[in-house]
Amino acid sequence: MKLHLDKSDQYNTISRYDARHVMIGQTRHENSVIVMPERIETDWQNGGFDALNEADFARLAGLGCEILILGTGMKQRFPHPKLMKSLMQARIGLEVMDLGSACRTYNILVAEHRTVAAALLFDPA
Repeated sequence: MKLHLDKSDQYNTISRYDARHVMIGQTRHENSVIVMPERIETDWQNGGFDALNEADFARLAGLGCEILILGTGMKQRFPHPKLMKSLMQARIGLEVMDLGSACRTYNILVAEHRTVAAALLFDPA
């Protein structure tokens, strides 16, 4: 039996969400956000799903994760395949989900100590 210290409470996890915000720990985020176990990037894609472009995905490809979860608001929407080229070249797995599924899946993968990032978009006001 292997014993090791569980440090999952030291990682960023999502504690709440709705169509307009997520709570990462005790901090409320109302704009698109990238969350990773050890860092948060708040300066990502404020135009929403319809404004996604190749540069946005190139930035995501540079995060150093093995799995990227794209939360597309309250309903699941798939980006155009040409946008995902940089992720495929970087050999990063992409999962596209609605916001709730993305938040729950991200938390599970963080608890499993996976190298994961969640790029979360919100529905327009």
